[in-house]
Amino acid sequence: QVQLVESGGGLVQAGGSLRLSCAASGLGFSAYYMGWFRQTPGKEREFVAAISKSGGNTYYADSVKGRFTISRDNAKYTVYLQMNTLNTEDTAVYYCAADLRTVVTYTPRYWGQGTQVTVSS
Repeated sequence: QVQLVESGGGLVQAGGSLRLSCAASGLGFSAYYMGWFRQTPGKEREFVAAISKSGGNTYYADSVKGRFTISRDNAKYTVYLQMNTLNTEDTAVYYCAADLRTVVTYTPRYWGQGTQVTVSS
């Protein structure tokens, strides 16, 4: 059974930083593209960042480019999202996702339960 468990969310002031982690189990981690998505109430889930299987390629939404960094540790079956210079528009539930296909263009098959990130002004 595939499980993706996010952690690291919380409350932070605008301009601050958070690091999200997603621990994966039940899958061959290094064979999967990994990504982060986010959702706020009343809005559709949106793409934030993705990383290729080896970690050699990364992709970002324009809204987070230059502020967020996605990375992975295949030995630890974990993907990270370093979020810097946070602003109130980054407030959302953040989801980790995995798929054998690129999560940039395909809806991921596997999802975590989400972690809340709240940025206060």
